[in-house]
Amino acid sequence: MKINTLCYQINIRILFLSLCICVIGAVGTLWHAKEAVQNEMESSVHLAEQLITFELSKPLASTQWIKQLQALKATRHLRIQVKDPAGKILKTTSGQDKISINTPLWFVALVSSSPTQIERALITNDGQALMVVIKANPINEIDEVWEESVAFLGLLLLLMTLVFTVVRVMFNRVLKAIHLIVGSLERLEKKDYQNRLPEFSSYDINLIANAINKLISRLEISQQENYALTQHTLRIQEDERQRLAQDLHDELGQSLTAIKVMTATIERINDKQNPLVKQSTESIIEICDHLMNVVRSMMQQLHPLTLTELGLKAALDELCDSWRLRCPTLQIDFQCDKAIEQCPTTINIHLFRIIQECLTNVFRHAHAEKVSIILAIEFNKNLLLTIMDNGQGCEMSNIKNGFGLLSMQERVRSLNGEFKIETNLKQGTTICISIPQLISMH
Repeated sequence: MKINTLCYQINIRILFLSLCICVIGAVGTLWHAKEAVQNEMESSVHLAEQLITFELSKPLASTQWIKQLQALKATRHLRIQVKDPAGKILKTTSGQDKISINTPLWFVALVSSSPTQIERALITNDGQALMVVIKANPINEIDEVWEESVAFLGLLLLLMTLVFTVVRVMFNRVLKAIHLIVGSLERLEKKDYQNRLPEFSSYDINLIANAINKLISRLEISQQENYALTQHTLRIQEDERQRLAQDLHDELGQSLTAIKVMTATIERINDKQNPLVKQSTESIIEICDHLMNVVRSMMQQLHPLTLTELGLKAALDELCDSWRLRCPTLQIDFQCDKAIEQCPTTINIHLFRIIQECLTNVFRHAHAEKVSIILAIEFNKNLLLTIMDNGQGCEMSNIKNGFGLLSMQERVRSLNGEFKIETNLKQGTTICISIPQLISMH
């Protein structure tokens, strides 16, 4: 399928206009050539007639003018015959009968007209009656008209070529400007606000470029503000989670521990004297153990202490272990480069939250049997995070940007990284995250 581009449309229109000009020029040239040949023939015949008539009006014309006519060689365009009353040809001048080899026959056929011929009876001063026949031969004039037509059409073609070249040069400049503008808009779609459009020579295009540059500047400012706001929001969120986890540990955890200790003390004091008390204390201890496990799980979700105390790899190992206990049918394969421990502490929480959210999505939506998590550091110190599952997947067009996915994208964007997701129906989902020069940030 041919793309109907602006360049294609303009080239077709220029070609069509050029053909129309050529056809009109050719038709006009042929019409002018035909008129020129006809007029030249009639003018030559009438001029010859007037000259002969003028010569016959002179004295001694009966003897001199025929001699002068006999002295003529080839006459241009004309064939002149002198006949006596009996029709005998006394003298004939020879005209050009053969056309030039450079003149095509089709041109001769188009510009030729009916022969122009004049027969006039004259009486000389001595009373001699003569018949003069003047016939025009257009061959020589056709040769000249052909040369003029070729020169005219050549000049027309040269002018059209120059015009077409100038139009192409100007059009290429406009196309170059359009491509630059389109490229800038494509980079803008990818949230690249660093490049600006140059100043163009065309006033109209320059107006568009200036408007786009202003838009890019405003979007860049908005992006910086949103980035700062996102960082502030994430920091507040993590601080609040840490505070809440600390409160759970200090208040609820310690209270449950105290209840459990007091219940155990009551159980020892009772010493099997009251079965109801023993049963109640055992139930309270079981409930306390359950609530302490719940609190410990909530603290892990809110702010893992392992991440702060032992680092990212240990926290992720603990996260994977907790998911293996929670979902025994899900096989979790975790691979981590040892160099990951060199990442800044402030970055570790983002990576931990991304992997945590991915595992939650796999458990809730993918219905997968296996998930693979790979954390690697490249030679250029870029960090690559790949999370793959063999779940049900979906079509790319059906992916819904929920809060979990948006949160991951924002975290990656806050690290100046790239977030890519690939999925197909019944073929699982793969998330690839690339974070540039993460270790050098330490």
